[in-house]
Amino acid sequence: MNVPDDLKYSSDHEWIRVDGNRITIGITDYAQDALGDVVFVQVPEQGALVAAGQSISEVESTKSVSDIYAPLAGTIAEVNADLETTPEQLNSDPYGDGWICVIEVQDVAAVDGLLDAAAYQKLIEG
Repeated sequence: MNVPDDLKYSSDHEWIRVDGNRITIGITDYAQDALGDVVFVQVPEQGALVAAGQSISEVESTKSVSDIYAPLAGTIAEVNADLETTPEQLNSDPYGDGWICVIEVQDVAAVDGLLDAAAYQKLIEG
């Protein structure tokens, strides 16, 4: 499984790219592999206030439906509307074109509570 060192991770299998007070979120390679072929992505509503741990998106695959959770509290600043017409980007490019949204976080220091690549690798190896 691909677990880039430059990202943070949640125990719910979201990756987080930090850029100042903005974080970009997507699902990990492990998560997209477990889901199978993604056929629908409900992107979050831009401008919505979200709490850490709140469901912000839903991903439907040929196997199941899974919620995507906000790893940190903040405001949805951007959404990847392309996923509405090309949801398979979550499978083909989970760390690139498959990003789901950008959140402007209220407490940037909370990023320190997320997993680094080594800790996430341990989590998925069980």
